[in-house]
Amino acid sequence: MTAQTISAREEGELLLESRFGAADLARTRIQVELHTSRTAPLSEARRAQFVLAVYEVMCNAVRRGGGRGTIRLFRSADSLCCQIDDKGSGLDENLIPRALPSVDAPGSRGLWLVRELTDRMDIARSAGGASITFVMCFDAA
Repeated sequence: MTAQTISAREEGELLLESRFGAADLARTRIQVELHTSRTAPLSEARRAQFVLAVYEVMCNAVRRGGGRGTIRLFRSADSLCCQIDDKGSGLDENLIPRALPSVDAPGSRGLWLVRELTDRMDIARSAGGASITFVMCFDAA
């Protein structure tokens, strides 16, 4: 997503804000699962996809983004939004493959998967690191 950035801060209710490192990945994933199961009208499959996307971006922040990150989970009227910030050198959204990467392409499947699983994804870079924000729209009633 390039033309319009995702802005949940102004529109959504903050459900979770937490710093994390490698030792916190499992605990934080469970917290995200609990918040999404209680507050998001998503099918079980879409909820699992959202939680997997959260986990992939958190792992990316730990592995390539300085070893730590901050997660913010928002709920708006029609979607869940997750923003994960890290202190890494940043990344270029154009380097995320458009097609499924081969199994021997190291480190290129996580963000590709997030883009495929979620409804929108935005990457912002700064001198202080990267911020990846993604959205999962609620299922139609």
